[in-house]
Amino acid sequence: MGTANSTIQQSGIAFPLPPCPDAPAAYTVSWPVRLGDTDGQERLRLDAIARYAMDIGYEQLEAAEEGHLHLAWLVRRTVIDVVRPIEFGDRVTLRRWPSAMSNRWFNARIQIDSERGGLIEAEQFLINIDPEAARPARMSDRFMAPMLAVTTEHRLRWQAALQPISPAADGAGRSFQLRVTDVDRLGHVNNAVHWEAVEEGLALHPELGTAPYRAIVEHVGAVMGADDVVIRTRRADTGLDIQLEVDGSARTLARISPLNY
Repeated sequence: MGTANSTIQQSGIAFPLPPCPDAPAAYTVSWPVRLGDTDGQERLRLDAIARYAMDIGYEQLEAAEEGHLHLAWLVRRTVIDVVRPIEFGDRVTLRRWPSAMSNRWFNARIQIDSERGGLIEAEQFLINIDPEAARPARMSDRFMAPMLAVTTEHRLRWQAALQPISPAADGAGRSFQLRVTDVDRLGHVNNAVHWEAVEEGLALHPELGTAPYRAIVEHVGAVMGADDVVIRTRRADTGLDIQLEVDGSARTLARISPLNY
């Protein structure tokens, strides 16, 4: 890794991402990297990493006190730093802990390392949702207590890191076809599917998939299963911007850029 204990700001997001304050603070699971998680070069894909982050989150809810009261979450942003790639057949250990919080949302840090030396650092901005009112809801005191004990930032605020691509400046996009299996029980397109769009962009510019690199996805509007979705990309010297649009309106913003580790 680069300079020890250094933290710089990249698009308003810390780099390196915040470390775990104490080993017992992290919820830990382990599993093998399976064929369906990897691409033609046996690389663990970004959409699979996003699913891993969701899977460990729901496993931790089952173990958390009053976790059953907090089953609806909105992913506002996911940051994935691929430091050293992970490949098919490897076994990974995932650790998850809070890095900052308010009483309705928090930053969840996820670290994925592998037996063969792979390392991926990730962070998600997660909003607790009241499923009946469909709006942010306060987390219970008993649920928050362990998070409060290991964090110092308790007034976390949302700050966007990405800006939309201008259709006028960047030409025509192309259709991004949704499938029945992409939609969750609320009719929304699953978070990991947005990362499939990032993989589409990465396939067009494979030089950006050489680790280390950072990929960010921010959700600025809902994508529903019945939507006609357009994907738009813009290559720049500093990276690749990717956007999903519905009816000319940006709904998902993404960026891939190299990291200086």
